[in-house]
Amino acid sequence: MHKELRVAAYAVCVRDGRMLLARWVSRDGRRRWTLPGGGMDHGEDPYDTVVREAEEETGYAVEPLALLGVDSFRRSHPRRLGTAVDFQGLRIVYEVRVTGGELRNETDGSTDMAAWHPLDDVPALDRVGLVDVGLALWRERPAAGRVTGIPEFQEGPADGRTPPLPRDMNTE
Repeated sequence: MHKELRVAAYAVCVRDGRMLLARWVSRDGRRRWTLPGGGMDHGEDPYDTVVREAEEETGYAVEPLALLGVDSFRRSHPRRLGTAVDFQGLRIVYEVRVTGGELRNETDGSTDMAAWHPLDDVPALDRVGLVDVGLALWRERPAAGRVTGIPEFQEGPADGRTPPLPRDMNTE
């Protein structure tokens, strides 16, 4: 079985009781809120990744304040010609603060909007599970940087077929 690993860094930014989120657009056009962030470039430090990705997706310059934790998930997905891939996503989650810039939407990227949401409203948003992981890490500050008790978000077609390999780790 082919193995793939994707490492990404994400930002949890909470200010004045509101959380900064970016709206991710899936291949099928579905829009769901996620943490600003994304995949590391080869040779890039995760600290630099979260700074770069937050600016790309929100317009803000950010400073990481703390490493909140690392989240890992694994899925098997079919590939062409009947083979399969064992995919693992490794997500490094930082607490960040805004140091400059202005809120704006990303253009020509994987997100189409950035916005601040009251913390009390986040559970009602159409969001990816990573948002819940980030909030739990931010609230609980677990010593080992891992939260438990977050329900798995199952994605995929309603007909029960196995979903395609995600182009990024917002699909979980």
